[in-house]
Amino acid sequence: MPDWNDPLHALAAGWMALREALLHPHVDPAALDALLRAARTRQPLPVIWLVGRAQSGKTSIVRALTGSPDADIGNGYRACTRTARLYDYPPQAPLVRFLDTRGLGEVAYDPAEDIAFCERQAHLLLGVMRALEPPAGPVTAALAEVRRRHPEWPLVVAQTCLHEAYPPGGGHLLPYPYAAEPLPEAVPAELRRALAAQRAALARLPGALAPRCVALDLTLAEDGYAPPDYGLEALWAAIEAVLPHGLRATLGTDAGVQDLFARSAEPHLRGYALAAAALGALPAAGAVGVPALQAKLLHSLAALYGLTLDARLAGEFLAALGLGIGAGYLARYAGRELAKLVPGFGQTVGALWGASASGAGTYALGRAACAYFAALRGGAQVDVEAVRRAYGEGLTRAVALLQPADGARR
Repeated sequence: MPDWNDPLHALAAGWMALREALLHPHVDPAALDALLRAARTRQPLPVIWLVGRAQSGKTSIVRALTGSPDADIGNGYRACTRTARLYDYPPQAPLVRFLDTRGLGEVAYDPAEDIAFCERQAHLLLGVMRALEPPAGPVTAALAEVRRRHPEWPLVVAQTCLHEAYPPGGGHLLPYPYAAEPLPEAVPAELRRALAAQRAALARLPGALAPRCVALDLTLAEDGYAPPDYGLEALWAAIEAVLPHGLRATLGTDAGVQDLFARSAEPHLRGYALAAAALGALPAAGAVGVPALQAKLLHSLAALYGLTLDARLAGEFLAALGLGIGAGYLARYAGRELAKLVPGFGQTVGALWGASASGAGTYALGRAACAYFAALRGGAQVDVEAVRRAYGEGLTRAVALLQPADGARR
């Protein structure tokens, strides 16, 4: 078992365990999943509870917030109550959980079971209403019942499908005018009346915090409305104002990554890093689970880049990464920086070192893998120094990523 009080030793020992996990896999996937479930009890996820009718745009909102394609979202939902289903993003090592309520307006809906399910985990209530939907309907009724039970829960309401109320040939208004109260005259009259009526009804809901209403129109490029993500920035602003987890930063949408593959990989890297940190805080579990989790991450990243991570490719990647002088120096540097996250010494220091080293090493490994797989996909010769540099930069970047997660556990 690694010496969890020495981050460099932990990283080196983890390296050897990872090599074994990649080249000679022997960890039972079910056992790894059980370890992850236990670790996640130490790492509560932000939960966004979507309440709205079918075809109101809930899936489009999830897709826009996560950058995940519709097919992935549809395949990723699983039932959790009789009237709701869950979608974890990313699925294998999630950063956020979406709870989707089904059947509003189609069958009689009693939110009691869903409220009970969310009692200890919902962080944001996200109502979704089509712009021309009557204000006094099943969505408003469901939101009222939830807010009666939990008046402290923040509520954001997305008013969607704006284009359904546009005049013939009409398009989105730029600049975005829907944050103003009252709505300006430039907004088409029918749309202005409909949005105002919904907002007036929502303002009467129970709860000390007034709902934040956001006009939103998420369409496909071929629909002809530009931009297709109209109002998304306003939705992000509303979510960030009420959700104390910095969700947008956590998901990596503000990372400034330009490469499409790297941008798609970023949430996966962060999710696996946080999961590894949670496992690493439990040394007995971390010694087995973290290398297996890292191997799982590498297989996932290889698939993202259109590659298959077999034993040959895994061996070549590990050889390219190595444990050279540059990587070792950066590991020691990251160890000194990670030490700043430890509030004191004593019985907790080993667990904190385990969490920090495991999370940082996992994120750095993923960054290095992205650099390596990108070179292979592009047909270029692999620049070993660039791969090692990506690993080192990932370690230092992981300090900032893990600090709020560690802080939440203290």
